[in-house]
Amino acid sequence: MAKYQVYIVRHGKTWFNRYDKMQGWSDTPLAPDGLKVAEQAADALKDVDFSAAFSSDARRAIDTCKIIVDKNKNHDKITPVKLPAFREEFYGYFEGNSSAETWFIVGQPHDAETYGELISKYGMDKSKDFLKEADPFHDAENAEEYWERVNQGFEKLDEVAKDGDKILLVSHGTTIRSIMDRYNAGNFDITVSPRNSSLTIMEVDNGDRKVTTYNKLLS
Repeated sequence: MAKYQVYIVRHGKTWFNRYDKMQGWSDTPLAPDGLKVAEQAADALKDVDFSAAFSSDARRAIDTCKIIVDKNKNHDKITPVKLPAFREEFYGYFEGNSSAETWFIVGQPHDAETYGELISKYGMDKSKDFLKEADPFHDAENAEEYWERVNQGFEKLDEVAKDGDKILLVSHGTTIRSIMDRYNAGNFDITVSPRNSSLTIMEVDNGDRKVTTYNKLLS
């Protein structure tokens, strides 16, 4: 297996981000300020020697990835690839709901009123389990279901990566924070959400994964 880097970028701000709604597998377009920060991220990353580019299959991630690749010095050598494994967490019944209201409902039985309080007390994985329990249809992903999916994405990256590669991956806020939490090598604060179009870097060495940069502002 190879030693390589993954440049993980959160998509630009969308309309659901603007209105603070739960946006997992549901999708809304990039808002005007989301397009702006995606362009700024593209400018910041234009000279990075990317060997490949991936995004989740959500339009907000696909569009952000295209903006970044189109400005990159290797744009004529890279064709972005969609990887559904790196979708956002699926929120089931709560898709499109107010984020604050949803996490109050989910957290209240566990003495937590906000998402930050919930993950501080119990961690990211437990928040997924609690969300599935609170979902009246139980369609939301729990931690086991979520990581089974995301790990398939990591396996795909391992298959294509060569030593020294830098790979672009455009994904989502909770997914990036979950990856940081699991592979945190920098003592990053779990309660801090990655900003839209921010950069998180994962170092991979023979299957060993470490997040060494988190939520670096590119705009």
